Amino acid sequence: MSTSENSYSEAEALNLLAQLERILDLDPLIDEVGFIHPSQFATLKEEIGDSLSSEDKDHESTSFWIRDHKLGISTQILIPVYKAAKHAFMSALRQYNTPGNFSGKSQDDTLAIEVMIHSKALLLLSCDFATAWNSRKLIVSNKQLLTILMDELRLSALVLSYSPKSEQAWSHRRWAINMISRNCSTLQWIIERESELVEKIAERSKMNYRAWNHRCWLVSFMTREQVLNELKKSRNWSGLHVADNSCFHYRRRLMLRNLEGFCHIQDNNSSGYFVETCQVWKEEVDWNESLIKRYVGREALWLHRRFLSLYLIKHIATHLLGISCQSKPKASVDIDIDSLMDHELCLVHSCSTTVPDANFEEFQAQAIHSAAYMLWLTKQIPEYQGIDIQEKLRAGAGDISRMLKRSCPDRSSLWDYLVDYHSEP
Repeated sequence: MSTSENSYSEAEALNLLAQLERILDLDPLIDEVGFIHPSQFATLKEEIGDSLSSEDKDHESTSFWIRDHKLGISTQILIPVYKAAKHAFMSALRQYNTPGNFSGKSQDDTLAIEVMIHSKALLLLSCDFATAWNSRKLIVSNKQLLTILMDELRLSALVLSYSPKSEQAWSHRRWAINMISRNCSTLQWIIERESELVEKIAERSKMNYRAWNHRCWLVSFMTREQVLNELKKSRNWSGLHVADNSCFHYRRRLMLRNLEGFCHIQDNNSSGYFVETCQVWKEEVDWNESLIKRYVGREALWLHRRFLSLYLIKHIATHLLGISCQSKPKASVDIDIDSLMDHELCLVHSCSTTVPDANFEEFQAQAIHSAAYMLWLTKQIPEYQGIDIQEKLRAGAGDISRMLKRSCPDRSSLWDYLVDYHSEP
């Protein structure tokens, strides 16, 4: 690698940088970038044959490959071009930030353009170069034009095409969207496109916490119609990625956003809104149960059910209905929660006591997760609910303890401790 790096002179590196910046300028719609080994260029040329346009032929070389808005960069030139881009960027930035180096606004604009051009090339080679991102924020903030902000979204998407977990790129997108939200009538369309981008990236990059964190952040900008639509659209994806807790965390954020909407209008006695909110929650609970039975031993599904049950107990059945133990007889609340607990107990017993073969890790995990869920459930019933439900839950703790010892006898002392702790009044 060092031999290849030293084979390029400074002039050659600057020439390669100029080629890269020219390609980026001629095709602003490039949406994907990748790094190609030099030996692959010949194969790519054979595959495309004579179908290249005259513009593409100009770019054709052993250093860069471009077709259908896809850019390939030879791995052999990465280090020399990176050094040239960094030097050019830092030099332009110093001039831009130094007072007195320019005589007027036109010169200032010229230096700003140079910083933007060099920083774009630099970020494609080093996505976490924070100074480059910050310099772009500074220049864009001085102009605050929608077209320039949209260019920033395109650039960060291009960076994410090869580095989907780049925190700097995701952070820059959030900054750009915040700037756009100050004065933009098409924000909801942008938010919808952003959500689609995250799902596309999450499909290629598994367990991408940064991508899903960005999608959760978008929820605060969504209308209620968008929230409900996102719940429907993301269901199929989540159902196919049951091991990815991030997608279920996103659904929880959507459901809380929908719940917040009801809390803001509950003074208007909007019964229709309440009925629809409860229906959304019930559908999520039923869907979660079907996934638990279909995909055995997935912890993310049980954690999602904890969230659903907790809000059913403490919010749906009490706060949203405006019921409290002071304003209405508690029996009216007990009926709802008692029915819920009966259903949860049946689910837990079906998943924990019916273990076809305890030697399989999936069934062991299912037994442990369901037992942990039941023990957790015993601590979530409000004090004013009385002892009936608590006793019913604790009565099942003995069966859970025996099942756990049978499935995982090497942890018997741990099961005894947990069961005793959660069975305490």
